[in-house]
Order: sequence, then C-alpha cells, then structure tokens
Amino acid sequence: MSLLDPLSHALAGVIASAHTALALLGLDPSSGPIWVLTIAAVVVTVRLALLPLTVHGVRTAQAAARARPQLKALSERYRNRKDAESLRAFAEERRSIAAEHRLSPWGCLPVLAQIPVWIALYHLLTDVAGGSPVGAVDAGLVASLGAATVLGVPLAERGYLGAGAIHLAVVAALAGTAALLSYVTQKYVVAPNTALDTTSETLVRAHQLMPALSAVGLLVAGGVVPVVLLVYWAVNSSWTLAQSAVIARWFPTPGTPAADRLAARAARAT
Repeated sequence: MSLLDPLSHALAGVIASAHTALALLGLDPSSGPIWVLTIAAVVVTVRLALLPLTVHGVRTAQAAARARPQLKALSERYRNRKDAESLRAFAEERRSIAAEHRLSPWGCLPVLAQIPVWIALYHLLTDVAGGSPVGAVDAGLVASLGAATVLGVPLAERGYLGAGAIHLAVVAALAGTAALLSYVTQKYVVAPNTALDTTSETLVRAHQLMPALSAVGLLVAGGVVPVVLLVYWAVNSSWTLAQSAVIARWFPTPGTPAADRLAARAARAT
C-alpha cells in the first residue's frame, strides 16, 4: 500500500462524483465531453481545496520581501564578525526581524504540501487510463474512460505517433496548449512577481531558464502520457495562469516589477 493511496482514493471519489453528476445532466457516460468536463471539475475542486495554502504562500512571500532589506542590512553589518557573541547577537536580531514581519520557519510548507496531491492525481489518471480501477473509479468507469474519445482520439491512448494525423494533431494541440500556458505563466506572470535582488547569479539564471524548461518538459511528456492526462495539464495550466495573474495584479510581492505596476496604476487613479 502506497502512502499516497488515501489521496488517490479521495481524488477517485471526486472523479466518480463529478462523472455521476454530469451523467445525470444527460451527458453520454462514455463520451469525450463528459470526461473532459469531469477532469475540469476535478481541477476546480482540487485547486479550491488548495486555495488556503496558496493564500498562505502569497502572504509568506510578501512578508519575506518586506523583511529582505532589513535582513540584508543585518547580514552586511555582521559580515566580518565571527566571534560567539556577535553570532548570538546576529541570530537574536534575525529572530526579531522575523517576528516583526511574522515570517514562519515553515514558509515553504504550503508549496511542499501540494506536491503529494499532484503526484497522486498523476498516478490516478495514469492507472485508470491503463485499465486499473482505483477506489470509487470502478471497472465501469474505467471502461467508460477507455471508450471515450476527443475528435476520434481515445483519451486512454498515449504518444504522438502511430495512430494517424488526427491523433497527432490532437495530442500535439493538447501538449502544446499546456506547454504554452506554462511558459506564459512562468515568463510573463510569475517572473515579474518574483524578487531576485538578493539571489545568487546561479539561481537567477535557473529562474530565467524555468519557463522554457517547463514548456519543453510538457512537450516531451506529451509523447508518453495518456491523452486524458494532457487534458488535465491543459485545464490545470489555465487555472494556474488565471490565479497567478490575479495574484500578480492585485497582490504582488513588494519590490518586484508587478508591485511597481500596481503602484503606478494607483498613482494614475488618484
């Protein structure tokens, strides 16, 4: 039994409930549209459930950005002082600054807590597409997904090649959409809302490469994962783009280009 099994079974319950509700509305239980809408419902449900963690992460990033100038000045002041008394004083002042800005030592926990959810959902969709029932997604639902198609392409199929031009076009379109949305989100929304002024050159370079790497990764993965997982990635990337845009526009991190744009809009409005 995997440690992620409870999460997988909970997510399977969400899938089964969403599929049942859509079927009651009159959609064909084995059609492509009902499964695309089911995946969309799962994305909405999961992202809403994770919203408190997202809010906590935004607040933590803002607090860290406000504290950064003081922490930088503190580090400069104690840079050449290595005696025990200076080290104790440095640690005490650092704790004081953290308390002033309500910085948590577990600031990255909200991000880390989301990772098991995405891993569990990935394995759940992959297993179901492969014909294995999981929790509430029983053999009937597995057969339903196996019969579902989008523009004639089975949602349980994998890869770019081997099934004709329509198959290639659909898979490439889904993978390309997910990759493009990821690139736009990282390059034009997340990057301008990330403070890198005190970050090492190596990390800055890595951050600059992240949009292209994430996009290429999705395009490569599109050749090996089930089509239903590409649908999930495209829908989830759409949510991520919209959510990140809202954060960057109205709740930007202090000291970033996004915060400067918010200040400029506020100045023009007065």
